[in-house]
Amino acid sequence: MTENTIRGKLFRYAAEHFGAEPEYLWKRTPDCAVLRRSDNGKWFAIAMNVDGSKIGFEKGKIYDIVNIKCSPLMTGSLLAMKGIVPAYHMQKEQWVSVLLDGSVDEEQVKSLIDMSYELAGQSGGSKRLRTEPKDWLIPAAPAMYDIEQDFRRDGTIIWKQTSNMIVGDTVYIYMAAPVSAIMYRCEAAEVNIPYNYDDGTYRIKRAVRLRLVHRYSAEDMPLARMKDLGVTAVRGARGVPNTLSAELKRLCRE
Repeated sequence: MTENTIRGKLFRYAAEHFGAEPEYLWKRTPDCAVLRRSDNGKWFAIAMNVDGSKIGFEKGKIYDIVNIKCSPLMTGSLLAMKGIVPAYHMQKEQWVSVLLDGSVDEEQVKSLIDMSYELAGQSGGSKRLRTEPKDWLIPAAPAMYDIEQDFRRDGTIIWKQTSNMIVGDTVYIYMAAPVSAIMYRCEAAEVNIPYNYDDGTYRIKRAVRLRLVHRYSAEDMPLARMKDLGVTAVRGARGVPNTLSAELKRLCRE
């Protein structure tokens, strides 16, 4: 395995963001590696090579996959995506297998790893082990939702909570094309708000209330600058690299 494979990039991401290094635990499956949290020792990812027949594909063809933990409420939605299948050798209500062959975008794999890491940090069902605030980056489509209008009304918006956020987390909002820049810094003021919305294509079960803290200009943090600071795309809620986080905070102070 080289560092340029998706698995290699995934391991590098886990090391940089979570301090987690792959552990090869079984002699009979030397290609199988687990990633675990340092605080409680729980696994949040298991990478392995499996025969296609084990995951509903062609027998005799070997697939590189990673098992990630997910909320039972999200399992059905994830399985509807290309490249994500029922978990191999894990509890199928709370785990899924993600193909590492390019079927799932690399940035989306990282977002799923972020989610799995947070879920592995929970204890006793809903009790949270994380108490320190975290920085998040989420995408928004200008053509679908006028965020500025809602912020001007009362300084807050209600947003779909797709990650395990806690009150006090910082949430940066990236506006997609034609803006293609981070435009807002917010604080999670309320989380896990019951929210029943389903129009057939978009569903929300829980939401977060985001309070506006700072507006950026489109020239402050465009996508080209984000790439220099470690983020090449924003397709789902994800953690913010330290380099980007530091620069965004610096821009707020100017």
